[in-house]
Amino acid sequence: MKLKIITQERVVFDEEVDEIYSKGIDGEFGLLKGHIPMMTALDIGVTRAVVGNEIKRFTTMGGILQFKDEECLILTTLAEPDEEIDEARAREALERAKSRLRNANARLDAKRAEAAIARAEARLKAKLAK
Repeated sequence: MKLKIITQERVVFDEEVDEIYSKGIDGEFGLLKGHIPMMTALDIGVTRAVVGNEIKRFTTMGGILQFKDEECLILTTLAEPDEEIDEARAREALERAKSRLRNANARLDAKRAEAAIARAEARLKAKLAK
């Protein structure tokens, strides 16, 4: 089956894969060849593509996933392959976001900090997973 991950700026991934795992707003799920057609909203998280014995990981910052006719299309505002993620930068972003959350004066500030934490944690999960 084919997996395409597309952002506004570029096609991040466009290859044949054996299995796909991602995080929807209702939890994690997997897709294998022959899966029924589906469409779901994605949450901030890690999308994994299995090709033979190799696992390719991508952070996906929300978006839409559609699976139909053995093709999985992910449209997202931001997706990063694990090899493009700067671990030190992600750790710094996580610490900044946690600090902002501790010092949040309003509910909106807290929600923004929580979203930043989720993004940083997704990057680290994709980068550090083995």
